[in-house]
Amino acid sequence: MRSYLLSDNHETFVAMRLAGIDGVIVHQREEILDALDRATRNKEIGIIIITEGILELIEPEITALKLSMRYPLIVEIPDRHGQRREEKYITKHINESVGIKI
Repeated sequence: MRSYLLSDNHETFVAMRLAGIDGVIVHQREEILDALDRATRNKEIGIIIITEGILELIEPEITALKLSMRYPLIVEIPDRHGQRREEKYITKHINESVGIKI
């Protein structure tokens, strides 16, 4: 099993390559969807890593894949600009979903 990166910037791509993770740099919605399709069909890939910038462009498709596919795992990471989500995103999500204050 290996990991695969879909990045929208060169710096994140290079950093992940230094860590031994292969991937592609994509910018347009169609090329992102094409790269994602190839990655999900490749049985050697166990984790698909996408930057938050990519997620913003294809969030409905990513959500659908996460709900319908058990494998591969799709993980979003911040890019060189830092996290784009609001502060305490996870805590807020837990509060809204489960009703537990953390």
